[in-house]
Amino acid sequence: MSFQPASLPNDPIALKALVAQLQAQNIALSATVRVFEQHIANLQLRIAKLKRQAFGKASEKVEREIQQLELVLEDLLIAKAEASSSPVEEEDEAPEPVPEKVGDDAAPVRAPRRRPRVSADTPRERRELDPGTTCSDCGGQLRRVGEDVSEMLDMIVAQLKVIEIARVKKSCRGCDKMVQVAAPSRPIPGSMATASLLAYILVSKFDDHLPLYRLNEIFARMGADIPDTTLVDWCGRAMKLLLPLVERIESHVMASDLLHADDTPIRVLDRSLRNLNVSGNLGKGVRKGRIWAYLLDQRPWAGPAPPGVAYKFAANWKEEHVLGHLRHARGILQADGYKGYGKLYAPNADGIAQFREAACWAHLRRDFHDLWVGSKSQIAREALDRIGAIYDIESQITGQSAQVRLAARQTQSKPRVEAFHAWAQAQLTKLPGKSDLGNAFRYALSRWPAFCLFLEDGRVAIDNNPAERALKSIGIGRKNWLFAGADTGAETLARAMTIIETAKMNGLDPQAYLADVLARINDHKINRLDELLPWNWRPLMQAAKAA
Repeated sequence: MSFQPASLPNDPIALKALVAQLQAQNIALSATVRVFEQHIANLQLRIAKLKRQAFGKASEKVEREIQQLELVLEDLLIAKAEASSSPVEEEDEAPEPVPEKVGDDAAPVRAPRRRPRVSADTPRERRELDPGTTCSDCGGQLRRVGEDVSEMLDMIVAQLKVIEIARVKKSCRGCDKMVQVAAPSRPIPGSMATASLLAYILVSKFDDHLPLYRLNEIFARMGADIPDTTLVDWCGRAMKLLLPLVERIESHVMASDLLHADDTPIRVLDRSLRNLNVSGNLGKGVRKGRIWAYLLDQRPWAGPAPPGVAYKFAANWKEEHVLGHLRHARGILQADGYKGYGKLYAPNADGIAQFREAACWAHLRRDFHDLWVGSKSQIAREALDRIGAIYDIESQITGQSAQVRLAARQTQSKPRVEAFHAWAQAQLTKLPGKSDLGNAFRYALSRWPAFCLFLEDGRVAIDNNPAERALKSIGIGRKNWLFAGADTGAETLARAMTIIETAKMNGLDPQAYLADVLARINDHKINRLDELLPWNWRPLMQAAKAA
């Protein structure tokens, strides 16, 4: 409730009554906001704990619980914003942190929101509010002394446009020859879709994870009824055009001698089975497949190879799929403790293994963190402090050359790692054999050479977080669709994610990149196709100027 000064009563008694009414309303609103904040903080802590849980037999159940809690949290945040009596200030700082402790005596912290960040390339429009040239009070001349500038973010609604291609026919007066410009090539012959529209559809489906029926509704609001079957055909044929680039990206990634790998479940519709459970649970008509991400990223040690990621679909979690994906690769593999990698680390007949194993300190740290949160174990707390000191060193050398990183690790990290090893062995002798804390120590000690490999090679990361981040987009997509329509659909998803995520890793806008590539690829020389790879790509006009 707000009042203008002119509408306020002059009677002091009426004013006091109005102030008392407003105070009561403010108390009620504050109580409502506190309730929302309490629920929000509890949900944030619960979601954070679930996200830190290691993969296991119940991983899918945990994942679904996270998704449901995140939806509830979003609704609560909206309700809190609606109930709040005053707007939260937006600042250029980090987003609101999650409180360490939540209970009846814990006061929720109201931190400022981070302001939206707008690219310097975003179009700007200046609207100047000029008071005029004369003073409204005395009629004197006004002179400019400065200005106050504020910014608002506006949205220009997208719209479809029909491009009419008129090929004028002309005849020669001398020889009666008919002259007409040849029809320009289209990304999909005979289709109405331009390269820009195809790029929008691909990014919407595979990056923004909008089902095609929602895109159909969006296009209908823009004035075009594009059937779902047509959208499906456009997606498939556009991906067929991009297949040579996807294969080159995969070859580039697999040729690296230093890879990150991780996987995540994906539900797949099995049409050979009946009684489809449409609720999204694994029923008789849906089975669980996997999406693997193999990532090459040399940016943390200033390596020369451009970054890229290759996604692969597999119908199940059997080791044969990993062995097939990596059959031509060699070097160092950084991954979790999935048993399917075991044969890759085992020496062959010559005594040489296909891969050296690099373990993930983040997995180990999460185990101790969960134990500290759950039981307040001081041993787990000390483990976190010891591992945190190693991570502090890593934060200082990220982006440095491999030689600089190796030197820092040998002089600073190695003593801490060796001290952790001796301390872990000592603690293990004091713990019960089947305790969770003992299991965490045994996990580290049983794979200790893999945990120490980053001390021997400055290129190796301390953890496998890059691969986990590469799979976040799959997790986001699962919130919008129940399952992939078939194995072939999941394979198309993997190929689309390969080219889109690699473009993003190379600092490109995937929609602008795909629009340009789809417009050029049919006419591009096959022996120069590498020019269209994300790390070599230049827009057509820039490429023409360079030529």
